[in-house]
Amino acid sequence: MAKRSRNTVKRKRRRLIFGIELVVLLVLVGVLFVYANITNKLGKIDISDSAGSADVKVNEQVVGSKVMKGYTNIALFGVDSREENLDSSNSDTTIVASINNDTKEVKLVSIYRDTYLNIGQDKDKYDKANAAYAIGGPVQAMSMLNTNMDLNIKNYVAVDFNALVKVIDLLGGLDVDLSYEEIEHMNNYCVETSEKTGASYEPIEKPDPKPEDESKILGTYHLNGVQATSYCRIRYTSGWDMKRTERQRYIISLMVEKAKKASLSTLNDIMDEVFPMIKTNFTKTELIQLGMGILSYQLGDTQGFPKSNIMGEDVKDAIGIDCVVPTTLEANVKQLHAFLFDQEDYSPSETVLKRSDYIAAHTGFGNDYVSDELKQYISDRESALDDEKNSDSEEEIDTQSDASSETSADDMSAYSQDSSSSDNYSNGNSNHNDYDDSDYDYEDNSDDYSGYGNNNGYYNSYNEDNSDGDESGSYNSEESDDSDNSYSDDNTYSEEEE
Repeated sequence: MAKRSRNTVKRKRRRLIFGIELVVLLVLVGVLFVYANITNKLGKIDISDSAGSADVKVNEQVVGSKVMKGYTNIALFGVDSREENLDSSNSDTTIVASINNDTKEVKLVSIYRDTYLNIGQDKDKYDKANAAYAIGGPVQAMSMLNTNMDLNIKNYVAVDFNALVKVIDLLGGLDVDLSYEEIEHMNNYCVETSEKTGASYEPIEKPDPKPEDESKILGTYHLNGVQATSYCRIRYTSGWDMKRTERQRYIISLMVEKAKKASLSTLNDIMDEVFPMIKTNFTKTELIQLGMGILSYQLGDTQGFPKSNIMGEDVKDAIGIDCVVPTTLEANVKQLHAFLFDQEDYSPSETVLKRSDYIAAHTGFGNDYVSDELKQYISDRESALDDEKNSDSEEEIDTQSDASSETSADDMSAYSQDSSSSDNYSNGNSNHNDYDDSDYDYEDNSDDYSGYGNNNGYYNSYNEDNSDGDESGSYNSEESDDSDNSYSDDNTYSEEEE
């Protein structure tokens, strides 16, 4: 009887082991199936030669940055689908996405398309930022971002209008807050967006009568792909291009939240239909690694660049091109690094400083035109840094003082225990330490912004006729900068004095 019982236990144990092995096998098969399916889906994406990232320029100071290693920075390009070319069209949208590798927080920075920057063709070629993509594709556009803003971007993702329309439609549309002026301009843009993408839409009826404040939000409207994409293209409302980039980030945030709640079949449809409209230099393995963490990513704060700027007729009169001038590039890069990487005491590279001086000298819009908002930010930042330094110094002095007191007390105790000693230690000065402040270097290393004026430098006029005009009026100075660009073999970038 006992023998039969033992045999029964053995059979049950074998069945249990076999069952576990079967489950493990099924899981492995499932994982392989999912991996193969994902790999097959990723095969639809136009993956460019990843070696091309080696040609992207990065400023010397940024290479090897310990802070940067904690972030994954990606350039997102929205290309005008009217050109039907993801390699050489103007980038209608340029966004820097920065992922904190530890917290998974994602911050977005929109680069205003008309920002006056060195676009990387040669040392004196300053133009609208979106021209870099048209001239040299994603490699030159990433180099433009890196060398003007001290970034280390090596990867990009480019899409066109069609992709955005399809994704939004497959997600079932988006609920968007709209004003009267946004409804009016969105309906106008919808005509062209529909013609170019082949997707349909229904115009939104404008309220009658027209409200006194056309910029006031009227309510929430459900938009399809054509409508939401057209909403992203609106430029001619209050806020101009700055407001347009804000709308784009708003739509992205709505898409991310809806995608997180989407079914697997919906996500599968998106991969089937949209992936062929995407171009990137990420490898399949890198895309899978990014995709595995998609649900843990949290969209954080967003902003535009340059945060302090001047535009309008004054700029056009000064340099012959209607663009957005950063005031100053140096001040804006400081703010950018504080926003993206919490580098409150960031000092821009020599390349950025020279370009900042160049822009100020050739446009006439320098330190006196830094916005009040950015000046206040800089002032607050410097005050916080000073307080932190003073606090650290006081703690260091207190710590050393406490340690010295303990040592002195121990020594005096030893002296008092020696009753036979004829020496007099009553003064207790043998171990005196001097903690006079003169022994410590409290040099203030904060940046000096005392030269900034009080003019906030904002101009709201904007020439609508220049919405998508050619760049033939681009400014090229006849004066020679006193620096020369050089590119080292490791593709770090520097501007050396001649």
